[in-house]
Amino acid sequence: MYDRQVRRRRVTLIVLVVVSLFLLTIYFGEDEGSPLHSVQRGVIAVLSPIQEGASRALKPARDLFGWFGDTMDAKKERDQLRAQRDRLLRQVVDYQAAIAENRQLRGLVNMRSSYDVDAYTPVTARVTFRNPNNLFRDTIGIDAGTGAGVHVGDAVISGSGLVGHVSTAAGNTSIVTLITDQRSYVSGRLLASQDLGLVKPSLGDPLDLQMSQLPRRATARVGDVVVTAGSISDRLESPYPPKIPIGTVTRVDAEELASNNRIHLSPIADLRHLDFVQVLTGGDDADGARAQTGP
Repeated sequence: MYDRQVRRRRVTLIVLVVVSLFLLTIYFGEDEGSPLHSVQRGVIAVLSPIQEGASRALKPARDLFGWFGDTMDAKKERDQLRAQRDRLLRQVVDYQAAIAENRQLRGLVNMRSSYDVDAYTPVTARVTFRNPNNLFRDTIGIDAGTGAGVHVGDAVISGSGLVGHVSTAAGNTSIVTLITDQRSYVSGRLLASQDLGLVKPSLGDPLDLQMSQLPRRATARVGDVVVTAGSISDRLESPYPPKIPIGTVTRVDAEELASNNRIHLSPIADLRHLDFVQVLTGGDDADGARAQTGP
């Protein structure tokens, strides 16, 4: 029974193929006015309105699918652009960070060649942490310690000026007390007049340094530079290396200068944006440059 049905289907298929070939042969062999061409035109005339109507009916569906496709393509392109933007942003950040670090390291090299620190062995260190803003304690941490020859009391500089001194030293890390810390004081010298004084931070505004204990007839102008004294005396002990910039004079009040022998400075070193510093180890003193720390 099954074989008979299969044979019938095969015969039917062969007949249809033969008929199709016969009709195609006649169709292509006749001219435009032949019956077959007339039938074709009639079928097209009947089906064209139906096809057009179906096309119009399906147009919203096609537009909807097209909108979904365009939306997916737009989202994909958006994600690609975002990834590209983030990648470029990271590159810009890395580039700017490299420029800033290079500027600071270059400043440290220039600092060593510009000032008399040949008696010391500089140890370059990266700043690892900063103490939270505190009106009385101002410190930073660095990634160099006793293992690199750093000792308590060693002077610390940046590429532009004096930073402070090492107050705690361990194997691979140290804490630096900045010159804006209330416990620190530095003996300074006005370059213009060579007058000596004691530099300490103002209470309540550490970035406002005060230079006090100046001579009675000391002279100073706004913009004058103050450097480390580089000398040791009973009145103003200064074991820091000489001529390291401390700050520039920002305010000279004649009345304050006359009554309290005091002027105001701004630190030359950018103490709030340090990435690298140098510790001046060794020197003539076996213990290194000893910073001055108040009680």
